[in-house]
Amino acid sequence: MDRTIRLAQYSLLLGLLILALKAGAYLLTGSVALYSDALESIINVVAAGAALFALSIARKPADAGHPYGHAKAEYFSAVLEGVLIVLAAISIIYSAYQALQAPKPLEALGLGLLVSLGATLLNAGYGTYLIRAGRHLRSPALVADGQHLMTDVVTSGGVLAALGLVALTGWTILDPVMAILVALNILWVGGRLVGSSMRSLLDEAAPPETQALIRRLVAEHAEGALEAHDLRTRHAGRLTFIDFHLVVPEHFTVGQAHAICDRLEAVIEREVPDSEITIHVEPEGAAKHRGVLVL
Repeated sequence: MDRTIRLAQYSLLLGLLILALKAGAYLLTGSVALYSDALESIINVVAAGAALFALSIARKPADAGHPYGHAKAEYFSAVLEGVLIVLAAISIIYSAYQALQAPKPLEALGLGLLVSLGATLLNAGYGTYLIRAGRHLRSPALVADGQHLMTDVVTSGGVLAALGLVALTGWTILDPVMAILVALNILWVGGRLVGSSMRSLLDEAAPPETQALIRRLVAEHAEGALEAHDLRTRHAGRLTFIDFHLVVPEHFTVGQAHAICDRLEAVIEREVPDSEITIHVEPEGAAKHRGVLVL
């Protein structure tokens, strides 16, 4: 089984466990801040399910209807997660407002905090692992899922701190106030997730350092050619699409030009994993003299 699919499955199972723990903490205490924490966990479960579905689609090979593959499906998962976070924030703010209007005493606070702390530690461990694995596997869906878990950890820490103060001081107003702060934080994170995924859906170019690496590799390994120009890159999930024009001497045969292209493709694929490369060969007379000069 693909490792990314397996990690997404684990994320879904963990999300269900965390949801059960946080829902239990809320039911024990009646805290609106713990309610906000539990609500975010519901989104984690939905998002993990969406990520699993998107990853299963993204891993399908290219076909006649999708010659460039299905990798962009992962970005739809990240967009969905961002939208769900925004909806959760609105619900939390509404509940917190109601709690401010009619404050309630909290019950079994010590036990509720202990249960929530256990759930937070589980989230922290797996969220950290998921981000590292997602970056290594070049999976936007896994990275987004891990970042959401870490956001959950931060907000849960704030909730635990606020409820600890409630237990020490008896200031129950801190409960809905903390819930509102949690909502504003996850609203900001949701907006960032949507923005990042939308940019990728619009064929955002590879990072400047990746483009610089490609130019250097072409300059160093295109021996026999004269110039490369019109370099373009774009991301689609774990894939990086690269295309450029390669200028060769007028007298070169097709076989000579093809050998240079094969050499370039091999070295670029080695240095830029999961890359798809297209090279357009041009004779010397078509050179624009404004691209990468071959060393």
